[in-house]
Formats: sequence, C-alpha cells, structure tokens
Amino acid sequence: MTPFTNSAPGFDVTTVRALLFDLGGVVITLDFRRVFEQWALAAGCEAASLATRFSQDDAYVRHERGEIDAAGYFDSLRSTLGIGLSDEEFLDGWNDIYEGPVKGVEALLRSASLSFPIYAFTNSNPSHQSVWTTELELELRWFRSVFVSSELGMRKPDRDAYLEVAARAGHRASEFLFFDDSPENVEGARAAGMQAVLTRSLADVRRALRELGVVDDQ
Repeated sequence: MTPFTNSAPGFDVTTVRALLFDLGGVVITLDFRRVFEQWALAAGCEAASLATRFSQDDAYVRHERGEIDAAGYFDSLRSTLGIGLSDEEFLDGWNDIYEGPVKGVEALLRSASLSFPIYAFTNSNPSHQSVWTTELELELRWFRSVFVSSELGMRKPDRDAYLEVAARAGHRASEFLFFDDSPENVEGARAAGMQAVLTRSLADVRRALRELGVVDDQ
C-alpha cells in the first residue's frame, strides 16, 4: 500500500477561493485519555482497560450524525465498556476531551479571513458543541459558518457531506482548500473534489497559508 502523503496531489493556489478547517486536532486540541481517566475514576477501573474497549462504533457515528442523543449513546457505552456510570458521570468525562485552542491558530485564522472566506466542518455532537463553542470563542469569530455533523445529518469522510457543506457555503467543492488531521477525512474531501492538506501540526497550516500568500515567512 502506498503511504499517505501530504504532497500528493497537493493543491493549486490559483483555484482556491475558500478555506475549510476541521476543528478537533486543527483548531482545538483534544485528548481521549482525559475522557478515559475521568470515566475510570468514576467507575473504579483502569483507564487503559476502557481505552481498549472503546471504539468509534456504529453508535458513535450515529451520535455524530444526530441520529441518537447523548442518553442513547451513553446507554450504548454501558454495554461496550462494561461500566454502569450515570449519564451525568459519562457526560463529565465525555466533555473533558478538550485541552484548549491550538496555540497560535487564532492569528492564522485571522490572517486567512482577510484574504479568503473561511469555514469550519467538524464531526461533533451537541454535548461537545456546548464545550467548544465556549472554548473557541476567539477562534470561531473568523469563520463565516461552522458546519456540524450532528446538525447536517452527515459526517466526514462521507463524500456527500463535503458536497453539502460546499453547497451551503455557496462554493464549488473544487474551490475549497480543506485542512484536517485525519488522512481518512482528507481523502474523503479529495474524493468530493476538494483540495486538502493533511494537518499534523500548526506548521502544516502555516505552510499552506504561506503558499497562498496569506502569511509571510516569519
């Protein structure tokens, strides 16, 4: 199998008309270990054990598409994780996933917004949305719209999800440059006709914006 690379197929700066950013891992730092530690403390078990049993399963995906609510998802977790936490205890850990905005990202978003319309597209759920809307107060003001999977009823990396976002933003998919830290999501965007950058650190965002003439070499 050919390894995924950031350089192929790259992007054509002359065709980019809008920018689309993932939130988790690009704009805000998240860490599932914090979630497992909270749940383990409440359940009286080992966090490592919960981590091995946890997966982004069908219930997880349905929750992010808005097909089941938090109570329904937590009920599924009681079965898959084998712990009997209350909804409140699950929620406390679930919402502890965020560590805060990526340092330096707000300045890049501000600079980018002066040259391009910028948007965000995140796989998320109402519980998490209630957290990041507060933690990203400064960063979110630069986005013209934030598209949330649980509100759209579709999520990355589904091709139709990107096409729906592009349509709602009023651009062709081919006019977007998309930033995400997931190779699967980047490939999904490319399958929908978007150009995309695999983002492993803020340096990847800065490098792409430099190519677009949005930021200087400093």
